[in-house]
Amino acid sequence: MTPRRILFINYEYPPVGGGGGNAMRHIAREMARRGHAPFVLTAAQGRLPPIDVTDGVTVRRIPALRRRVERSSVAEMLAFMASSMFAAPGYARQWRVDAVIAFFTLPCGPTASLLKRTNRLPTIVALRGGDVPGFDPLTMKTYHALTGGAIKWLWHDADAVIANSEGLADMARAHDPRQKIGVIPQGADTAGIAAKTAYGARETVELLTVGRLAMHKGLDVLLAALAQLAPDLSWRLSIVGDGPEHAALGAQVSRLNLNGRVTFKGWAEREALPAIYRDADLFLLPSREEGMANVLMEAMCAGLPSIATRIAGSREAVIDGETGLLTPSEDAPALARALEALIRDPGLRERMGRAARARAEETYSWPVITDRWLDIAERIIQKQGA
Repeated sequence: MTPRRILFINYEYPPVGGGGGNAMRHIAREMARRGHAPFVLTAAQGRLPPIDVTDGVTVRRIPALRRRVERSSVAEMLAFMASSMFAAPGYARQWRVDAVIAFFTLPCGPTASLLKRTNRLPTIVALRGGDVPGFDPLTMKTYHALTGGAIKWLWHDADAVIANSEGLADMARAHDPRQKIGVIPQGADTAGIAAKTAYGARETVELLTVGRLAMHKGLDVLLAALAQLAPDLSWRLSIVGDGPEHAALGAQVSRLNLNGRVTFKGWAEREALPAIYRDADLFLLPSREEGMANVLMEAMCAGLPSIATRIAGSREAVIDGETGLLTPSEDAPALARALEALIRDPGLRERMGRAARARAEETYSWPVITDRWLDIAERIIQKQGA
């Protein structure tokens, strides 16, 4: 394949942000390893250098009012959109870019659309979850009502639109039945996250969930399920992450008499997460909505069995009964039954955990996923040159 110069646009990029930026970093690094030249335009934050080159990836951080590492406000996203639209045409010319990949329709799609006109570049929009109308209606319904028309226009303007799960693609098609939506799933860091080696039965089973403490993550349902477990079961839950639901979840822990068994760990450094996964026995993702969660992929890489809800993304990643268990969203009794089954059976946890690692290697490794991104990029570049 001809070496290509690919511009990624994302308002967050590690160490800033969450799963979208992390996925983009892995794809960019893998492209660089194969001789391509990836460039990233992202938001400045704190004392991070305005420009750096790491693992062959050139990162340019532009002013965007970003204050916090873990999340961005709507105002900060709008600031990034304005700043990137001003800066991107010049950088695209300087870097002699061949194609553009915008992660998240908003706030990054408008900049890709601008580059299509000012620099005559082919563009891809990568859908990640919150940028798809219908996702997380509990908190995003008004936002999607206001932006749905713009989102649809940006999809039609792009040369390709790619979702990170079949479920998310179906949601996008429901919003715009005329739009062709491709799917490239979330990848798994099988090279960077070693699998568990010790699966032996422990007196106390260590449960783990990782992510932002937000309503769509369903942790309130998880706590309700834990309160229904038989009293003879010995378990502990570690919640790694923080967010707007922290206080409400803490109050629920006290109300359900789960103090001492549930621990809020706060955010962990990304470098510490592999060991955190391997120290656990069972990973939990009781979300109401997801695209394809990066944390679920990481747990699979670490060789953990998972209990997740039967929603977009999770139902594709977890093979029910083989790599973990799937339960209906919002169903605390069903979640309690799944928890009890795996807490009581260390042998089943080990079989599922090993199968999860094998699935991550075969289907979701970043080299496999990057092949698909490069194929899409080459296709739209060739089409424009025809």
